[in-house]
Amino acid sequence: MLLVEQEQFLSYNGEVLIFQLSKTKHMEGAADKTVNLRVRRMAFNRDTKLFVQKSSGVFSMRASHLKMEIICCSCTTDSRTGIILPCILMKKKKKNNVVKYLLLLLHNSNQFEQSFHFKLDYELKEDIRLITGPSVLWRHANKLFYISSNTCTVLSAPVQLSSVVWTGEIEDEGTVVLGIRTACLPESEDEDEFSTSDRAIWGSEFFGYAIETQKILTGTCFMPHAYSRVVSSVYICKNETLKKQLQISLVAITHKNQLIWFQDGLPKGVCELPYEKPCSVKTAIISSNDLLFVVSFASGNVCVVQRRDSLQVASKWQKVKSVLVDDFIGSGSEQLLLLFKDDSNTDVLSTFEITDLGEVNYASGINYKHDVSAAEELQENGLLTVQALETRLQAGRTSVRELQQHLGLKKRVILESCRALINLVEERTHILPSAKEVKCRREYRSLLNSAEPFEGLVSLWDDVENPPHSLSKETSLASKVAEHFKEQLWQRVVGESLVVGVKLTESFYLSLRDVSLSLVMDQDFSSISPIIECRNKIIKLNKAFSALAVSSCHIEPPPKKMKLDLHSEKDLKEECPKRCSRVQLGGAKTVVAVTSLSPLLAFHRVCCIVLLHAKKQKHQNDSLQDSKMITVLCGKILLSLEDISNGKYSVKMLRDSSYCTGSMEDILAVLAVSVRFSFQIVSSDCTLTPVNSWLLGEMECTPFKECHDNIFCHKAGNVYGTVFNWTLKNPFEGVLTLFCRNLTVLFQCLHSLTRVLPPSCDVKLLRSGSKGVLTEQLALALEKEMLTLRSSFFSKESKAENSLTWGSEPGKKISDAPMASLLDGEEGVQQFRKKLQNEREESVLSMNQTMNGARYQEIALKIAEAQLSSDMIVWRLS
Repeated sequence: MLLVEQEQFLSYNGEVLIFQLSKTKHMEGAADKTVNLRVRRMAFNRDTKLFVQKSSGVFSMRASHLKMEIICCSCTTDSRTGIILPCILMKKKKKNNVVKYLLLLLHNSNQFEQSFHFKLDYELKEDIRLITGPSVLWRHANKLFYISSNTCTVLSAPVQLSSVVWTGEIEDEGTVVLGIRTACLPESEDEDEFSTSDRAIWGSEFFGYAIETQKILTGTCFMPHAYSRVVSSVYICKNETLKKQLQISLVAITHKNQLIWFQDGLPKGVCELPYEKPCSVKTAIISSNDLLFVVSFASGNVCVVQRRDSLQVASKWQKVKSVLVDDFIGSGSEQLLLLFKDDSNTDVLSTFEITDLGEVNYASGINYKHDVSAAEELQENGLLTVQALETRLQAGRTSVRELQQHLGLKKRVILESCRALINLVEERTHILPSAKEVKCRREYRSLLNSAEPFEGLVSLWDDVENPPHSLSKETSLASKVAEHFKEQLWQRVVGESLVVGVKLTESFYLSLRDVSLSLVMDQDFSSISPIIECRNKIIKLNKAFSALAVSSCHIEPPPKKMKLDLHSEKDLKEECPKRCSRVQLGGAKTVVAVTSLSPLLAFHRVCCIVLLHAKKQKHQNDSLQDSKMITVLCGKILLSLEDISNGKYSVKMLRDSSYCTGSMEDILAVLAVSVRFSFQIVSSDCTLTPVNSWLLGEMECTPFKECHDNIFCHKAGNVYGTVFNWTLKNPFEGVLTLFCRNLTVLFQCLHSLTRVLPPSCDVKLLRSGSKGVLTEQLALALEKEMLTLRSSFFSKESKAENSLTWGSEPGKKISDAPMASLLDGEEGVQQFRKKLQNEREESVLSMNQTMNGARYQEIALKIAEAQLSSDMIVWRLS
């Protein structure tokens, strides 16, 4: 038979935990020496509207000649794991006035864990709190004591306080205790200097104490000093540090039966409470996102204060045994659980109420199954909701249909533009379809797709047999460029990627910048866009034992600075050879495009046109002119599923003696689909010879026959196909560059490398490009930015000066006679006056120069491009 001596209630993750301390009685007058602490996990069932037991657990203790008691329970953070767990403080009273305390943690498996225990020669009665750690904090003889699971030793804080009103975490301060202590009034010989009321107000002060840092926080950042005397409990709703200033929002209850809201140390609202002797306050955030203040009173009453325009009592209850706040119904917001006193029923959860003062309202003793009127009203509301949703669905379908028509029109314009571009680069005359042809295509697609017909796409220009003169001129220029710009067009299949490369001639590459490739399907697929999405890279691979450089074309900085002051021919002749020598070191320049292979295989056989886009720089009379965008045809590639299955375009990397026999195109294809990572390896006490041994031994790498500095990994597994480049700056420092398929391969390689490196080695990930080169590029980019600003300003000045007309009216000349001769006669005076007026007007015009919008856009674009280049280099250096 169980004799329940004590019960405690706690909410945890939407459940109600009932802790019961009981003894087992076997016979009359004799009790077992074992005391059991039982826990029952109760969850609310929304179908039956009742609490049901999910699980239970028990913790047994020997209790010979002892009196066991539950002091308090709360949810605290376990510092070992950071998980919030239920925590229970137990008391064992022994002989000789020695009291032993145990702190227990309850895990999700219903297993109890004894965190720590301690002994005192007095009983804990005042301001007992369970805080993060878990730790126990209490007040005794106006002193603050605490003990944690880390120390297991009772410590005393160097502060005196008469009460503790709140404990918790504050940003940048850790665990803080808010309390009230006696204020230190200034000593005075005149005893009547302070009146009785003044001493009552200024005789105590509110303060905070940070346990970890042992720092005292002034009470004025929480509330004015005058409130220190009347505050009995506090709850901090929000705390943060802005500009090294602590911002606090809190609510406090007072001995005057008031609830006061404080914001940054100032009172913002007050509410009179309906009952006397309030003892605690907590908050709840309900479904409407409103903040509720739940106040408990010593008489067993509870009230809720709502904060909207002002603080107002929203509801109140009497004869409440306990009030808990949690998400008991699983709605995502908090509700109040009120457990009422009921002497007629031993089950504590027999009389309860769950509410959020809004839509949620469950109470025990109500039969929801027979609430017919509520069910009928719910059904009627459901029918009205369905009708409203059907109306919205019809409106949505109409909007989608209109959007599809608009997108179809845009798609046909884009397809026709692509056909025009293809015909342009292939030197074919493009003839726009007539309205009749477009109508036939539209009707055919509507039959296939069962879609509503779209508007016909008709020609926006006059249909003429010959293209305009300017178009013929551009086509002839493109054909002249295409004759001598490329050496080779190739394609490879690497994994699930298609790599297309164009090897450029040296003379053509040196005159280009911002180079990229486009792949356009040659077939007429009306249902899809012919433009293939791909990413571009420029690869400069030198054969003569040089380093490898691979970079994306859109973030690659200019290889060498180029003077923008075009008035100096000497500067131009000095800079151009340097720029050329930096780009060309005896290697080949290849622009590659990488795209996904699987979408193309859906067509079984596809033909793609390869277009090259670039900005071509013009040289005229030994001066550098503005660059111009060009698009040239590189050729066509054919791709079929049969050729891919036969391995026609596969990469072949074979071992031949001590070399890898991959062709230059195979090497470039592997590098194009790989991701590059560079690591700086520094050893302070030994050389880095193990790295080379690791590459040639464990990783089974062999150098390429075409470029010896780069080695290919033949080791079976995921790391196969990884390319390495190992460069030693000195015996103790080197740079290892990896070209791998993904991050998984990278981590496998690094894990294998760290096992052979000495423990003192430091491995650091590098940005793309060495620091020295990037620093030089930043200086050049900043110089280019400054020269761009200067040249734009001077060009504006020169154009403004040329646009002004200096002197008098055209056709009239003013004599260069001396000033005195002009002033002799009346005609001379008038002429001099007119000349003076013209000069004054010209002076005003020179002070108010303007420019047209096109010129301004051109200058702004140049400045923005120069600033973007320098900003990208700064980002890579950071």
